[in-house]
Amino acid sequence: MAYAEARHILVPTEEECNALKAEIEAGADFADIAAQKSECPSGRNGGALGRFSPGQMVPEFDEAVFRGGDVGELQGPIQTQFGFHLLEVTARG
Repeated sequence: MAYAEARHILVPTEEECNALKAEIEAGADFADIAAQKSECPSGRNGGALGRFSPGQMVPEFDEAVFRGGDVGELQGPIQTQFGFHLLEVTARG
C-alpha cells in the first residue's frame, strides 16, 4: 500500500503562510517555525505527521502529498477547512 510521511505548519491566513514560507526559503528551520507558529498539535514535533496512506487526510492535503511536489520540496500555501498549510513530504513509498 502507498504511504507518505510529511510535516506541516498550519496558520489561519494565507499572508502568514506566505511569510513563513519566505522565512524557511531564506534558511529558517522548518521544525523551529512549526514549533513556534503552527496551530496544529503536531507543531510540538516540528510539524511531523508520521506515516499515513491516501485518503487519511482532507482532500486538498491528500492531493498535495500524493500528487504534488517532490520529496523535500516546500509546498504551499495549501488551503483546507483548517486554515493554510506549508507542507513538506519527507518520504513516499
